[in-house]
Amino acid sequence: MSSGITLEELHLFHKIDRDVFTRLVVCLSRNPSESLLVLAMWLWLEEVHFPSLIDKMAKLPDEIVYKLAEEGATCLKWLESKVPPMPNDVGDMPLTAILLKRNISFNIFYQQRFTMISGIKTLLNKVCAIIFADILHQIMSGKSRIILNSPIPIPGFPHPTFGAITVVPRTLDSIIPSRDLWSWSLKTDAPVDDRTMFLTFSRGFPVTEAEVKELFNSYYGIDCVENVHMVPSGSSSDHSLYARMEVRDVSTIDQILCNGSIAKFRINGKHVWARKYERREHLDKFY
Repeated sequence: MSSGITLEELHLFHKIDRDVFTRLVVCLSRNPSESLLVLAMWLWLEEVHFPSLIDKMAKLPDEIVYKLAEEGATCLKWLESKVPPMPNDVGDMPLTAILLKRNISFNIFYQQRFTMISGIKTLLNKVCAIIFADILHQIMSGKSRIILNSPIPIPGFPHPTFGAITVVPRTLDSIIPSRDLWSWSLKTDAPVDDRTMFLTFSRGFPVTEAEVKELFNSYYGIDCVENVHMVPSGSSSDHSLYARMEVRDVSTIDQILCNGSIAKFRINGKHVWARKYERREHLDKFY
């Protein structure tokens, strides 16, 4: 039994995705790094809500595809922002809304901000980095010396919000292991940092690990909390003032923050503040 498929076979499977990406970066001369993110976002939409979205785009003229990419790029900018967009009942992605057959807006997507960011990061590396490598090779080869089986530097990556991407050009007969293609999901492959929140407590009002789990499991579903790491205060006090909480599903973070940057809770008369955790240069920071 084969343990994988050739890159050529994978290209055929993703022919429509590759055609649309080629139109963006070759025919329409759009920015390659931005186009990678836009395609990853469209693939995420297909994965979770709207199958055949890219297939519909492939049948449209270039000027419409360009405008759809503009809407996607603007949506990505909002996902990077710490400030949510203003609600828009009319919808600020009119062409995308027509394809999806529903009224959508940047604010609707922002409500799933961390879920989308994590999903886009996964699709960038699990799909886009593999199926678009030769196209990126073609574009980048005129700018620097490219060697097969060596990573291509993609300007704009590592991205401050969407992270790093490893693009390695391969020959068409290269075997892509099945486990790299099919044995992942947007939920189970979300990195721990994507699923982590930073909690703060009031000095003099100790909160226990058990209370943290009880609080969030009662609001967001039994067993939604995977782990809680209480952070020592570093003072003579024997209770923690901070904690890192890992949830099982990134969507729980969107539910907790509800478009904001911080959420406040109360357990047994004690306050708990929750923010999105962010790791930078080995320091504990948060959104």
